[in-house]
Amino acid sequence: MKNILRRAFILLIVLANASCDQLSKNVARKHLDYYETVDVIGKHLILTKIENSGAFLSTGDKLSGTIKFTFLTLLPLIVLLYGIYFLLTNIKLPGLLVVGICFVIGGGLGNLYDRLLYGSVTDFLHIDFYILKTGIFNLADVSIMTGMIMILINLYIRKIHIAV
Repeated sequence: MKNILRRAFILLIVLANASCDQLSKNVARKHLDYYETVDVIGKHLILTKIENSGAFLSTGDKLSGTIKFTFLTLLPLIVLLYGIYFLLTNIKLPGLLVVGICFVIGGGLGNLYDRLLYGSVTDFLHIDFYILKTGIFNLADVSIMTGMIMILINLYIRKIHIAV
């Protein structure tokens, strides 16, 4: 029973991340025009809808069809499926690590869904807060970054426990 609840929890976190991402992108697709700018918090948080046919910051945007499909669709799909398998079969992983990996997989799933359905990923958020200035991104990217921070914190905590 405990293992079933753990697996349900993992799938729930992954699907919640992907669903929040898709919901936010659907709102952006319906209510924003391409390259329109909407100031949410002054000039610090701006909504601007674009389509990104590459990966992070348009990396790989200019690759040819087969290579682009392999590196931006097929390889991520394999990695995401392996990530789910890894989480579901390794029951002794620390909770923070599990949640962090779930966030990364959920964000990756949200962006992969866009790529499969639309051929590109919808980005619409931009932060410009003095020294903190980003490219245009989406909530899947936030999930991935949040998950990576959790994974790094887990590694740091583990390193401290090993040293003590």
